Amino acid sequence: MKLKGIGLFALGTLFGLEGIKLLSSKDAKKLYAHCTAGVLRVKDAVLDQVTTLQENSMDIYEEAKAINEERSGKEDETEE
Repeated sequence: MKLKGIGLFALGTLFGLEGIKLLSSKDAKKLYAHCTAGVLRVKDAVLDQVTTLQENSMDIYEEAKAINEERSGKEDETEE
């Protein structure tokens, strides 16, 4: 049983070392670079959408404030 555990450990270590070689290969690094570039493009697109949404929200907020001020002014005139 102890020999089986040592064998599994050695096998796991061997697979781990080969996995590290595979993950650090030139092709893998190229894949990582392409994936990261894609994520950065998505991030930029999302930030553009958020900026547009914020601008539109501010416009709506300012218009709502103006409407409320106008209504408040009309209510003050009718009370007098």
